Amino acid sequence: MKLRNLSTVAIAAAFALFAFAPTAAHAQFAAPPLAASTVPAADLIQPADLNKLLSGPAAARPLILQVGSKLMFDQAHIPGSEYIGAGSQPDGLNALTTRVKTLAKNKFIALYCGCCPWGRCPNVGNAYKALRDQGFTNVKVVYMANNFGADWVTPGYPVAH
Repeated sequence: MKLRNLSTVAIAAAFALFAFAPTAAHAQFAAPPLAASTVPAADLIQPADLNKLLSGPAAARPLILQVGSKLMFDQAHIPGSEYIGAGSQPDGLNALTTRVKTLAKNKFIALYCGCCPWGRCPNVGNAYKALRDQGFTNVKVVYMANNFGADWVTPGYPVAH
């Protein structure tokens, strides 16, 4: 009986490897998503500070890009932000690269996700790294300790739908 269970496990493992093997679409994203904690503290911006910038002069406002879930963006997002796509997916990273390719490398860009608690966010780390790897020097990531609802909506910061 133990041998049969071992065979079943081996078959399931082989299927999982085959079913989830990287394809050409995933070739550029060979590594697992980078944790949000890989973003240096100096490159984080608190929601309250971003909110202040939104009510300030237009020249001081960053380009705000949401690098998380489209469903979440459609439900509520930071006014003026643009949906890019999940930073943990090749399509999202490609869209990010396309969106910023004509911008000056010192353009102020703020990224956010808010899908889940900071320690589990699969999106902002990769999006941040992609921009830095392209030479962008003024990239900030909105630090959402819990999620977009708790850290942006509940405090009463403005939302768009």
